[in-house]
Amino acid sequence: MVGVLSNRVDRLDLAAGDHIYSWRTAYLYAHHGIYIGDAMVIHFTRAAGHEIGTGTFLDMFLFSSSPATEEGPPCEKCGHLIKQQGVIMSCLDCFLDGGNPYLFDYAVSPAFFLAKARGGTCTLAASDPADIVIHRAQHLLNSGFGTYSLFKNNCEDFAIYCKTGLLVETAFSVGRSGQLASLTAAFSAVASSPLRFLTTSAGGLAVVTSGMYCVGRYVSDIGVRRDVVKVPVERLVEHWPPRDVAVAPPPQESHQECQGNDVAPQECHGDGDGGCVSESLS
Repeated sequence: MVGVLSNRVDRLDLAAGDHIYSWRTAYLYAHHGIYIGDAMVIHFTRAAGHEIGTGTFLDMFLFSSSPATEEGPPCEKCGHLIKQQGVIMSCLDCFLDGGNPYLFDYAVSPAFFLAKARGGTCTLAASDPADIVIHRAQHLLNSGFGTYSLFKNNCEDFAIYCKTGLLVETAFSVGRSGQLASLTAAFSAVASSPLRFLTTSAGGLAVVTSGMYCVGRYVSDIGVRRDVVKVPVERLVEHWPPRDVAVAPPPQESHQECQGNDVAPQECHGDGDGGCVSESLS
């Protein structure tokens, strides 16, 4: 267990199968991935400059987790591996993007979980063995992890699935992300402002709001939720919503016209034996 105050870890202490993350944009949010050893990380991203995909100025604040190679030469170690979006593999330096590595904690106690006031750093759920975690990450590197969604299927959701194999069944709730659970809990705490009538002091109001926030975080954690199921990575594709698939046009009937200077147009019909019988169209 890393500690209540900080989950920061030295690069030399990283082990294959670790769930790591790095803070972005003045600690507003963190990007998550699975460290697979040899200074390489598998992680899930949307596209450069479109991590949230709002199409507004907000995209300027939540930059993509994928390394930006347009502004300079590609990374010598992972530049040839980088895809524009989806599940990608990059070196640790590109993943951190100038930040520091932090270790996501698993199987923490409820007291420790609540002591970590900010979500997206630990969970009550237990992690599977490292070899299974790496297998899931490498499998998803080839098969994908569905459509990226900030609220339903983001980089933290990907890393948590690789570590636990747990998938949320219900379609109306948020994903496994602790960052989004914290945000939801914060809104719930604010929405519970009518509870201020239960207390007449500022201190009492702070206690009520903090309590609602902690309860919201706790019940949203993947380790205590009842709407999750363990899904083998080989069957994960069965749980993604169907995508729009382009339907190929139906094959046209065999039809061939021949035009020449002194030859009338001909039409070709099958003779029943795989051959072709020409018939004059004139």
